[in-house]
Amino acid sequence: MGIARRIGPALLLAAVAAAVVTAAGRAAPAAPARSLSTLESGVLADINAFRAQHGLAQLRLNARLTAAARQHSKQMAVDGYFAHNSVNGLAFWKRIQDFYSSGPWSYWSVGENLLWSSPSVDPAHALKLWIASPEHLANLLNPHWREIGVAAVHDSRAPGVYHGLPVTIVTTDFGVRH
Repeated sequence: MGIARRIGPALLLAAVAAAVVTAAGRAAPAAPARSLSTLESGVLADINAFRAQHGLAQLRLNARLTAAARQHSKQMAVDGYFAHNSVNGLAFWKRIQDFYSSGPWSYWSVGENLLWSSPSVDPAHALKLWIASPEHLANLLNPHWREIGVAAVHDSRAPGVYHGLPVTIVTTDFGVRH
């Protein structure tokens, strides 16, 4: 279940605990290869450095998790909402499963951290905000995660909950399959 909290007038954070599913998944759509932006690369590097400081395995960048994260950040910017569920109400783990298949693995789990900031955020500040939130921190320190997708989308006049302001929306999707 998503948890939302307001931190300052221009920042909203939400985190989701992991969802575990063992049923066979749907076929994942093709995930086009795309390099990470400076912000996305920095978020990945900072998360891995933080995990290393706590004796945890570094997370491997996964193209399909990144595609899921990118699609969700873009959708939130276009439709002016901020939530783990899709705009049509689809649960976050089902949305991710469309990209990051649960089959044929016997164990599959995903989690997600979100944030938005107006007008922008840097990697160190994003990590600092997530660390300050117990739900986000739990995802960052989950020893089961092995892979991650990272996406940051900037919109100069985002509608809806963003009130036409310039915003940067960051989604990190965590996953493990075995």
